[in-house]
Amino acid sequence: MTTHSPAPSPAQAVFPALGTTATLLVTEPSALPVAEEVLRTELRAVDLTCSRFRPDSELTRVNLHAGGPTTVSERFAEALQAALWAARITGGAVDPTVGSAVIALGYDRTFASVRPDDAHPVPVGRPAPGWQKVGWNPRTRRLRLPPHTRLDLGATAKALAADRAVRQAASATGCGVLVGLGGDLAVAGPAPEAGWRIALADDHAQPVTEPGPAVALTGGALATSGIRVRAWRRGGRTLHHIVDPVTGEPAAPVWRTVTVAAATCVDANTASTAAVVLGERAVDWLRSTGLPARLVGVEGTVVRLGGWPPDSPAPDPGGPR
Repeated sequence: MTTHSPAPSPAQAVFPALGTTATLLVTEPSALPVAEEVLRTELRAVDLTCSRFRPDSELTRVNLHAGGPTTVSERFAEALQAALWAARITGGAVDPTVGSAVIALGYDRTFASVRPDDAHPVPVGRPAPGWQKVGWNPRTRRLRLPPHTRLDLGATAKALAADRAVRQAASATGCGVLVGLGGDLAVAGPAPEAGWRIALADDHAQPVTEPGPAVALTGGALATSGIRVRAWRRGGRTLHHIVDPVTGEPAAPVWRTVTVAAATCVDANTASTAAVVLGERAVDWLRSTGLPARLVGVEGTVVRLGGWPPDSPAPDPGGPR
């Protein structure tokens, strides 16, 4: 997933988390320690609940019980309901039952451990079992997955963590807070006078070395999904982590990145991920949602929808940001 880079601030913390980079900014420097503790607590909880790379995570336990009933925690239930909601509103373009397909493509460990070039052949893609087949009772928190089904909550769990953390941090500190988790970014509380200035980039981990497009965010969230950063080669093919549930294969390379603004990070991430999967159909689908969006084609062509503003340059990296 690609992302956007907030302009630096003296009141910020940046650290690795969830296989990506966590960025925290606050409008009051004295509030940083409290906000950081809130964020780190939320990240520990989501990792223990939803990581598919931890043998002791609740998600791992749930996947091992596929085919039989299991009762899940309240936190897992919240993450699952976000994933099923995303599947429903995107017509299945974002489907949490793609876990086995993602593993078959070689993304079976943290991305840092994935071989950049694996000679093994790529298995023939198989459609995901489908979110409609997930048996779920939200009242009792009883879950039954179809046999041999693996959930992957990555498309929504990180965005949900950003939403939860930014709300809690703003409540705890009373100041403006920005939380960025890779391509998922949410803000809450009183924003800076000119808004949070967000520089758009293919890769959040790369330093901004020259002015580029930027937007100002005063509330809500942005999410960027893309196919360039979490990509690897296997069997002579270039693969990426966003899987089309219909084919079990990486989504066709139509859009290099898709950035969407919405009220919540879950909403924004759901829409940006769906757009990558939908490919040529993404423009009409996004237009129907009314959400502001910026799509960058693999050749660099930019499409703006829903009132997304014309590109304005980010502040010069050597000057004020």
